[in-house]
Amino acid sequence: MLKTFDLVLIGVMTATAAVTYTIKHRAELKLEEVHRLEAEIKLEKDTIDLLKADWALQSQPNRLERLVKAYDDELQLQPTESTALVHAKELPMLKSEVPVPDVTEAKASAKGATVASAKGATVAGAKGATAKAQPIPVPAPHAGAEDDADADEIETGSVE
Repeated sequence: MLKTFDLVLIGVMTATAAVTYTIKHRAELKLEEVHRLEAEIKLEKDTIDLLKADWALQSQPNRLERLVKAYDDELQLQPTESTALVHAKELPMLKSEVPVPDVTEAKASAKGATVASAKGATVAGAKGATAKAQPIPVPAPHAGAEDDADADEIETGSVE
């Protein structure tokens, strides 16, 4: 009986050693992966620092002024006036805020069709209800838009 017990203990010790080795091996692989990721992060941080330094060099006012003078005939750049600044409330509305007209019903009623197509019909259109189409906002023309010379200028708001 002692020999069977010894064999069982030897088997348990071998299994424990195999599990311990497997765990150790997986931990070493994870540690290598952590070191690799840390190296990638350091490389990315160094790249970001290099790009920031390059941006600072490229956007130096002296350099930009020299480029403006060199390409003045081609670009015809002008300094921005302080009256060209506007408040956020003076900007046009966002695309997401623009109301979407129901084009399918407008086309169907214009053609005299009684049944809307299944592909473009809305639930209300399929039941026969008529939905009121919302108008698309159109920017109002500013004074002097009739002149070709004035039409190329951009209207700016005042800063108050």
